[in-house]
Amino acid sequence: MKYYVESYGCTMNYGEGDRLSERMGAMGHESVAAVEEADIVILNTCTVVDTTEKRMLRRMSDLRRMGKEVIVAGCMAKVQSGRIDIRLPGCLIIPPDEYGDFSSAVQGRYGCGCSPASENAVGNIIPIAQGCLGDCSYCITKFARGRLKSYPEEEIFDRFGRMVDSGVKEVLVTAQDSACYGLDRGTDLVGLLRGMLEKEGDYRIRVGMMNPNMLEPISNGVAEIFDDPRVYRFLHVPVQSGSDSILEAMNRRYTADRFMTLVGKMRSRHPDISIATDIISGFPGETDADHEASVRLIEELRADTVNITRFSARPGTEAADMEQVHGRVAKERSARLTEVKNRVETEVNSESVGKRFRILVTEQGKPGTVIARTANYRPVAIASDLPIGSFADAEITGCASTYLIGRML
Repeated sequence: MKYYVESYGCTMNYGEGDRLSERMGAMGHESVAAVEEADIVILNTCTVVDTTEKRMLRRMSDLRRMGKEVIVAGCMAKVQSGRIDIRLPGCLIIPPDEYGDFSSAVQGRYGCGCSPASENAVGNIIPIAQGCLGDCSYCITKFARGRLKSYPEEEIFDRFGRMVDSGVKEVLVTAQDSACYGLDRGTDLVGLLRGMLEKEGDYRIRVGMMNPNMLEPISNGVAEIFDDPRVYRFLHVPVQSGSDSILEAMNRRYTADRFMTLVGKMRSRHPDISIATDIISGFPGETDADHEASVRLIEELRADTVNITRFSARPGTEAADMEQVHGRVAKERSARLTEVKNRVETEVNSESVGKRFRILVTEQGKPGTVIARTANYRPVAIASDLPIGSFADAEITGCASTYLIGRML
């Protein structure tokens, strides 16, 4: 049968979508490029906020009207199977903790196909673990993913080696909290990355999100890993709030000062390191003073990327039972944070204008352009037809708040 994988949400979900696609191919089913061509749609869901959940439900209704067979995977498959069954009665629901049985479940429902599996059917995202060691009061993902379960190093090394051998130039290493990797297996993320870097080749590794309190104990090792030019000097470390009282209510297990000290430590070794962080606006109990603390943190941090999310109460979480901030107030605060972060990001990006970088072309941009990445993972838009996966030298000629603009040298 012909199948199409449609993933939403985090990088982890997209990586798992790639793996589910590989398994479909291994069973002889044929991958197609558009949902309209598919007999089976694997809907790899996200439910991190209310707006995303509603989008997933609308998509299920769309697929039902299209007459598609649907396999629902991802976080909603674990925590909201009842809502799925209303939209898609009798569909195959396979949550993340049952991915090990994915092939047998699909074969039991649809049998095997007849198309040979592609030897190069390998994506460029490697999930390294399920779950995390946190207990954030607002997070529904912990119910879907559970406690930390790291994948064996040998399995990850093998997958990474096959990617590099097949010509992949950029590999994203990802988990709910990458810094947790291996703590349930007597190893750690630094050891994993060192093992991966034993593989020869001209490639780039991007390390995924790491929570501050879990990054702290391994920060020296991570900083050393960034010495290798094959690892992007990029750190996604979400602070979530500039207010210590809000961080405590979130169960985040660090303070704003500890976060800033950690970032300062990483910058002291790698001054050009790219910092990405996340902030939740309008968390229950947030006061004007708490909000202003987040504004000040954005201005002082001067991160390359700040992702602003307006708080969304998720069913079953502690935060859903807390005193909520009025929607109008939360919207106004989110708009203010976005305005500040856009200004700061533009100022930070402008510092790169006139500089020259070695870049890796990673994707097609608008017609006639490509998107490339610098050694610290900054996106550069270039008017060129360079092939994906090629390296080149470029000069930065301009910028916007979220990307650089460059020209070939």
